[in-house]
Amino acid sequence: MTGHFAVLGATGAQGGAVVTALLEQGATVRGITRRTDSRAALRLTEAGVEVVAADLSDEASVARAFTGVDGAYALTTPFEDGPEAEVAQGATILAAAQSARVPHLVFSSVADADQHTGIPHFDSKAAVEVALAQSGLSYTIVGPSYFYDNMLGGLDDIRAGVFELPLPADAPLQQLSRRDLGRFVTAVLTDPDPVRGARIDIASDEPTGRQMATALSETLGRTVELVTRDPALIASGDMRAMFTFLAGGGYTVDIGALHAQYPQIGWQSFTDWLQTDLLPALS
Repeated sequence: MTGHFAVLGATGAQGGAVVTALLEQGATVRGITRRTDSRAALRLTEAGVEVVAADLSDEASVARAFTGVDGAYALTTPFEDGPEAEVAQGATILAAAQSARVPHLVFSSVADADQHTGIPHFDSKAAVEVALAQSGLSYTIVGPSYFYDNMLGGLDDIRAGVFELPLPADAPLQQLSRRDLGRFVTAVLTDPDPVRGARIDIASDEPTGRQMATALSETLGRTVELVTRDPALIASGDMRAMFTFLAGGGYTVDIGALHAQYPQIGWQSFTDWLQTDLLPALS
């Protein structure tokens, strides 16, 4: 495959997954990051990525980083400066993409952000989606569900035989492998025509908390106990709203139809992810 693609947030978890998938397909990648001298940036350079600096507070720097590519991947975050800052980041990205005349922009939002959930970091992404649809850019919106990798924040508890999840034990939780996100975005960037103007929510699997604990126990060869709690007890208003949404049914990805339409992604089950990602992280 040929093609030259820009990836915003290339040293982060999501952007890094997109970079990896593009490189695996033989594409040329321009990785955009705030610091080109970080360890993660240097590793990208060693992998053959063109690493350039840009900051979402500086539209001109993002426009330069977007110039001359066949497509770009972008994401925003509310977790540094809040939802309002995320909307501002989106405005910078869209203005830069227009200035650079990006042929196709893939924006990473969140599953069900367009459903008026009232979750602050869903609603801020929804505002960016609306602006993108009105921008005149060629685009595709990808909505990731809950990431398997969120489990990596509780490795010490898992080592102690505890898996905590603030959801009912038998509530299915639609989840996504970052590897699958990277592969899906790559499929869109390299063949955008079928999905121009589309919004596609994605998930790899939907185990319950109880099933996750069972899979953890079987994978590790020792008992891992599921500990649940009421989402209402979560201190963060944003996270409380999100887990209340997830406890009440959550994301609405039609996983069967999605996987049937995009079999080339090789969708990674939760159990497979435990083997490929969790076990190495625990070692």
